[in-house]
Amino acid sequence: MDWRTACAAVIPCLNEGAAIGPLVQAVRRHVSTVFVVDDGSSDDTVAKAEKSGAVALRHRQTMGKGAALQTGLAQAHKLGYAWALTIDGDGQHSPDDIPSLFESVKRTSAAIVIGNRMRQASRIPFLRRWVNRWMSQQVSKLAGQFLPDSQCGFRLINLEKWAGLPILTAHFEIESEVLFHFAKAGLRIEFVPIQVIYKKEQSKISPWKDTVRWLRWRRQAREITLAELGREK
Repeated sequence: MDWRTACAAVIPCLNEGAAIGPLVQAVRRHVSTVFVVDDGSSDDTVAKAEKSGAVALRHRQTMGKGAALQTGLAQAHKLGYAWALTIDGDGQHSPDDIPSLFESVKRTSAAIVIGNRMRQASRIPFLRRWVNRWMSQQVSKLAGQFLPDSQCGFRLINLEKWAGLPILTAHFEIESEVLFHFAKAGLRIEFVPIQVIYKKEQSKISPWKDTVRWLRWRRQAREITLAELGREK
């Protein structure tokens, strides 16, 4: 497969002007098209993204990371790309790891490949590491399979499979929801080790609001799972 033409990158951004230029340039070494989805930024994210060769898609107001990802994935699918590479806009993921995701699809025929930071977990700030492990345990139970790093946004997604799934969330819970629906659909999920990069970037997560959103999503996912078990009986 010619990944440069079959895959488009989708980078959701909110005020990432400091990091987006070099990131786009690095990602473009692996794929020809990069969609930067600006989620209502107030800085120069769009200008720097376009200067670096990205196609900018804009939300007039902040709608959430999930909404930004959905906008980018929908555009890539509409234009005929078979795959989308999602990568966070703050520089936490290294584009040097992109070939590992491509190789995993070639080796396993997975429908989605996710970066796994847990082999270098000690490099993740303690609170984030603890929350990630707890959430990954919860999503693993719902999905019925082990998902070591369910919150990593560095992913390679089969767009035809994604388009057939009822993915609706608009915020950070989308990372969990995507894995849940891929698993429930019986689609192959793979993880590959990636580098762990933490600098001085500020998390866009709202501890209270996003926790409530995630817990609400988990309740809905549990209801779906219980309903499926009831039908099987």
